[in-house]
Amino acid sequence: MKQQTNWLKILQECKDNIQKQIIPLLKTLDRPQPDLGIGAGGDEIKQVDLAAENAIISTIRKYGVSFTLISEESGVKEYGENPTQNYVIADPIDGTTNLTRGIPFYATSIAVSTKPTLNKVHTALVADLRHGTTYTAEKGNGAKRENKKIKPSKTMAIEKAVIGLDLNTYKVKEIISQVMALTEKTKHIRHLGANALELCYVADGKTDAFIDIRGKLRTTDVAAAWLIIKEAGATITTPEGKPLNAKLDPKQKVAFIASANSEIHKTILGLINSKKEKP
Repeated sequence: MKQQTNWLKILQECKDNIQKQIIPLLKTLDRPQPDLGIGAGGDEIKQVDLAAENAIISTIRKYGVSFTLISEESGVKEYGENPTQNYVIADPIDGTTNLTRGIPFYATSIAVSTKPTLNKVHTALVADLRHGTTYTAEKGNGAKRENKKIKPSKTMAIEKAVIGLDLNTYKVKEIISQVMALTEKTKHIRHLGANALELCYVADGKTDAFIDIRGKLRTTDVAAAWLIIKEAGATITTPEGKPLNAKLDPKQKVAFIASANSEIHKTILGLINSKKEKP
C-alpha cells in the first residue's frame, strides 16, 4: 500500500528552508540588485523571490514526490514521473516590496491541490517570515496558528469592524465608487501589503474582513489563505456573493470579499454592490 504524503510536514520544512536561504540576502537589500527579468505573475523578480522558490522546490524534491509547481516567479513547471498527481501553488514571497523596503510585513504562501483549481486545495501554509508566525490548514481539520486552532471574530457591526481594503491599482477610479459606502460606514480601514497574511488575519480574528475587488490579485497569492479562511469558519466569496473558485495559474486573477462571519459579510456585500443597484 502506497504511503500517503505528509504535505503539512513538507510545507513546514519548505518554510524553514526559505527562512534559512533568504537570511544572507536580507543583509544586502540596500545594495544594487541584479536584473532578473519579469516573473510569470508579471512582477519584477528579486533575488529573494528566486531563493525562496528554489527552497520550496529543493525541499519537495528531496521527498521524491511528483508535482506541478504553479509559482508567481517561474510559472508552471513539472517535476517527477507523475506531475499531475499534485499541484503546489506558491507565492514564495508575499509582500516583496515590503521586504525590500524594510517594512516588517511579508510572508510565504504555499498550497497543495489535487487539481489545478482553487476548490481542490487540501493543504495550506502561510508563514509570517518576519515574526515567525505560521498559519496552516488541512481540509476537514480546521485552521491553526502555531498548531493551535483559530477562529474568526464575531463582530457584526460594520461601524466597529477592522477591515482590510486593497486599493493598490492604477484603475482605482473604476472601483472607488463601489467601496465609498463601505468607507463611510466603518472607522477602521487597513492595508498592510501582504494579502495572503491579511486573509489569515481574518481567519484568526485579528481583523473582521479583507476586501480586494480590483481583479488584480493572482490565484497564486490566495490559494493557501483561501483554505485557511474556509477551515477557520470564515467566509470568502466573489464580490457578487458567489463561491470563489478559479483556475490555479500565475496569470489567473480573482476578486473577493473575505469576512469573519456571515452577518458582516452580508452587510459588506450590500454596501459594495449598492452603487450597482442604482439606476
